[in-house]
Amino acid sequence: MTDFTLADDLSLALALAAEADLISIDRFSALDLEITTKPDRTPVTDADKAVERIIRAGIAGARPGDSIRGEEYGEAGDSDREWIIDPIDGTTNFLRGSPIWGTLISLAVNGVPQVGVVSSPALGKRWWAAAGHGAFSQEHGEEPQRLSVSKVSSLDAAYISYNSLPGWDDAGRLDAVLALTRATWRSRAIGDMWAYMLLAEGALDVVGEFDLQPYDLAALIPIVEEAGGRFTSVEGQPGPWHGTALATNGVLHDEVLQLLRSHP
Repeated sequence: MTDFTLADDLSLALALAAEADLISIDRFSALDLEITTKPDRTPVTDADKAVERIIRAGIAGARPGDSIRGEEYGEAGDSDREWIIDPIDGTTNFLRGSPIWGTLISLAVNGVPQVGVVSSPALGKRWWAAAGHGAFSQEHGEEPQRLSVSKVSSLDAAYISYNSLPGWDDAGRLDAVLALTRATWRSRAIGDMWAYMLLAEGALDVVGEFDLQPYDLAALIPIVEEAGGRFTSVEGQPGPWHGTALATNGVLHDEVLQLLRSHP
């Protein structure tokens, strides 16, 4: 046990995100960006590694008893308090010059994400939340704004993002996502962390995705939930541990789950 409150942990995550932004934005569109391919054939840049290193060092210094799980350097420690890091979510966008990418930092306690920070310096925006403290965003250093999901209550009026059609197809759920798009008002493949942040802001109503890791999701969950939404796997399981995501404004969640289950 520690004497740190979630507010303390959120403050640490925000400070680490600010440090990370200085590194990532400096390397964004750099002509000498170093790009390699990981065993799973996904790209990794020198920026991914540098950002994760500085975040891990900051956590180790401020919370030496806590565990750390990161995309680039794996797991360390054995604590019920685990920091989960995606140094650059949207690496493909990052290396291609698209601004839709960000650093994701979360603290999970006993496997439940309690703190989440998403920082996107190329968009000039940051989102954050801690359980029981609300969800907020800040753009270009202006006053923080409290987040709230939409109140859309009819699926035929919903605006959704399925993020990656090949992801649904590879999972054998192409019929399910097509049924979902046919049942809704508008559908787009926005992708990566931005779709979930748009949902927390009320601009989208449903986001679903396959082929995910805990570090892709953990920081998103507190933000969506504290904004009033729901976040589960596509099968309805809580937490970031099941390889899929379904985030909604809450009102539509059960209806979307039922629709997806009817198209296995």
